Amino acid sequence: MTKKRRHEIRDPIHVFIRLDTDERKVLDSRPFQRLRQIHQLALTYLVYPGATHRRFEHSLGVMELATRIYDVVTRPENIHFDCVRNILPEYGQLEHQYWRRVLRMAALCHDLGHLPFSHGAEKQLLPEGWSHERITGELIRSAEMQEIWDSMEVSLKASDIEKIALGPKEMKADFKDWEAILAEIIVGDTFGADRIDYLLRDSLHAGVAYGKFDHYRLIDTLRILPKSDNSKEPTLGLDLGGIQSAEALLWARYFMFSQVYLHPIRRIYDIHLADFLAQWLENGRFSTDVNSHLALTDSEVIVGLRETVLDSDSPAYPHAERIIARKHFKLMYERNPADLETNPDAPEAVYNAACDKFGADFVRWDSYKQKGGGQSFPVRSKEKTILQSVELSDTLERVPIVATGFVFIDNKLRNEAREWLVKNRLEILEPQREIEE
Repeated sequence: MTKKRRHEIRDPIHVFIRLDTDERKVLDSRPFQRLRQIHQLALTYLVYPGATHRRFEHSLGVMELATRIYDVVTRPENIHFDCVRNILPEYGQLEHQYWRRVLRMAALCHDLGHLPFSHGAEKQLLPEGWSHERITGELIRSAEMQEIWDSMEVSLKASDIEKIALGPKEMKADFKDWEAILAEIIVGDTFGADRIDYLLRDSLHAGVAYGKFDHYRLIDTLRILPKSDNSKEPTLGLDLGGIQSAEALLWARYFMFSQVYLHPIRRIYDIHLADFLAQWLENGRFSTDVNSHLALTDSEVIVGLRETVLDSDSPAYPHAERIIARKHFKLMYERNPADLETNPDAPEAVYNAACDKFGADFVRWDSYKQKGGGQSFPVRSKEKTILQSVELSDTLERVPIVATGFVFIDNKLRNEAREWLVKNRLEILEPQREIEE
């Protein structure tokens, strides 16, 4: 038997990330090593030059944070309610250690299914019913990974890892309360390790301060709590002393979305990338075959972009040129409260009118509404009762949900389009209001 040893990896966020020899096999596997060639933030580095980090280091960070959370919330002195105590494995025993390892491997593998440039073109270019989460599940259950799970000192069930990596929202399966808590530790809307790491990591590499908050204090105050005083359903919550750290987390998310993730130029590059891939990929779609998935990374797409930009006869040439030569479409219109009062579908109305005027090939539309608030969670008071976070914090109630709507125009038409919009804005927006009346 190979003697186990500890492996240390330097990390700019967490300083050291440690794995043992069994876990190192997962790190060295083809599915995980592929993440070295998948940019965390797609083409964001064309706007924020430092944002060249990859899914590889993010996944290591999620494993590190998920482990810290697990160790805090399962510690006996941090369990305060019988309904929680009854679902937990006995601290320090084999079952407790088994689920700790499952959690670590689920956190490490939770992004294996990401396509080239992450979310950049996923929705448009996967077959119906497929997502990167579903591909992640296929990889976790693949023969290559199953061999690793079986070879561990205590073998792990691939089905356990898949459930904890993806969570109830992505898997059509029954989750026990304990399994749901473990999944929440990784992908939870409020305190998931995935979110904590990407905010800290993306902020660092983009060179902005928006995503920073005291995650050490936050994790130290996390607890498994009943959802309310009248409930026995467990979820992740906080001791009262962590409420300010939670406020900082949720405001960090808001600012990172509004200032980085939804930056209009970042968004138009995603659109140009999707347009390119629709022409460049075979049949205009990503393959869901595991081996084909493993063979395609950002590196192959970048080579495809550079080759295509040298071939002006290629159908994909205009899209490649917009990315490589930085001839991206320019922002013509941005969603705003005044227009929404006149027409709730203002961005779509402007887009349709612009297509009629300039042609659909020269106009693009992008809209996004942030999923889930995460502001409401249980808090254990000093009197050992369960309160709701929004009852304790006016700050949390005020965290906005980010929503955007952009209309972009070919750069050659930029000035003409803006003048046209100024002259015709009221006419473009008014018809929808008349119909509603």
